Amino acid sequence: MGKRYYCDYCDRSFQDNMHNRKKHLNGVQHHRAKKAWFHNFRDAAAILVEEQTKKPCRKFIQTGQCGFGTSCIFSHMTEKDMASLRQQIEDEKRRKEDPEEGAPCPERSVEEWLARREKRKEALRTGSLMEEEEEEDPSIDLPPHFISIPDLPPSLLPPPPGGWKGVPRTEWG
Repeated sequence: MGKRYYCDYCDRSFQDNMHNRKKHLNGVQHHRAKKAWFHNFRDAAAILVEEQTKKPCRKFIQTGQCGFGTSCIFSHMTEKDMASLRQQIEDEKRRKEDPEEGAPCPERSVEEWLARREKRKEALRTGSLMEEEEEEDPSIDLPPHFISIPDLPPSLLPPPPGGWKGVPRTEWG
């Protein structure tokens, strides 16, 4: 049967050869699916600016649904939705200006994170964990922008609070 290519954006597979892959990647359906995927990760300010430039969708206002769905050129947001977006933007601005107010964890530099990682690796090699690291919450190492992403793949999810059960200690590499 041969190799098959699976497109994550379109959620479909087809026989993998140069002609089929090129035809698919240049297709309208693939471009729309890719655009829809990346629209999931826009920030609230970009969504608000885009929605404010659009006129309201009459069909959506009258019936509560629109045949065009997400590809409609008119806005499907109500004034209540717009107000909640504005509030969300204001909350984000306040969190950036005053990081101690409502922030789940302080921002750390990469160098600081690498130094802490090396300390942990050394402690695991010697078999003695420091008390302060045992008491720390493991979710602190998770950057706050990862928490906000819906449907993370299992490989990017943080470990459970008690750690993984029954995982053999093997050294890779």
